[in-house]
Amino acid sequence: MLPAVNGWLDTTLGQTLLAQERAIVAAALECAFGLYCVQVGDWGGPGIFLDSARTRRRALVTGAPAPGATLISELPALALLADSVDVLLLPHTLEFVDDPHELLREAGRVLTGEGELIVLGFEPLGSWSLRHALTRGGHPPGLRRTLSGRRLTDWLRLVGFEVGPAGRYLYAPPFAGLQSGRTGALIERLGRAVWPRFSGAYVLRARKRVYTMTPVRQRQRLRAAVIGGLVEPARRAS
Repeated sequence: MLPAVNGWLDTTLGQTLLAQERAIVAAALECAFGLYCVQVGDWGGPGIFLDSARTRRRALVTGAPAPGATLISELPALALLADSVDVLLLPHTLEFVDDPHELLREAGRVLTGEGELIVLGFEPLGSWSLRHALTRGGHPPGLRRTLSGRRLTDWLRLVGFEVGPAGRYLYAPPFAGLQSGRTGALIERLGRAVWPRFSGAYVLRARKRVYTMTPVRQRQRLRAAVIGGLVEPARRAS
């Protein structure tokens, strides 16, 4: 992520958002198991989401040096072995990269058969995207685009994923005073009950439905070390 984004996440509004998303991702990870959980993009840093992973090992992949990064790689072309990741997290990552289609194809390549993909995104019809459109430099800063949950579902199905219904959140407008405390909680409850489609953000869970032909014992040998079993040297960024 850009330095401006990381600075924004340290604000009161950014921290309130991260607290909500941490709980949402933790709930999504409760039934996601395996050996490796990988987060692509440093939204929130290494501990916000990965600490909730139920997998044996965790890794943070970033496009530039960042605190806690396990691997630095070109994000549209992940330096990871095919069929090597059990759970892949994309927290707002698609909204910052140059080519979100390519990153989704890479997600399908690196995930194991039946692997889980969890995506966080801002909904184009929500108040957060409206503020983004009206703010010079974007809101959060550097945001390139927003993708609707419906559009992203269509993309994922095209690259071989089974997609569940979107979980919606962030109904309160993007102002610190309306996000926290009783006011924020009340707006969230009303939003889910009265205008559920117009959330500020969503979480999508998808499962890869492309089955690998790699024998189980061979796949275990590919995963011998924390990063040694994940990295594809030929694809590593220079």
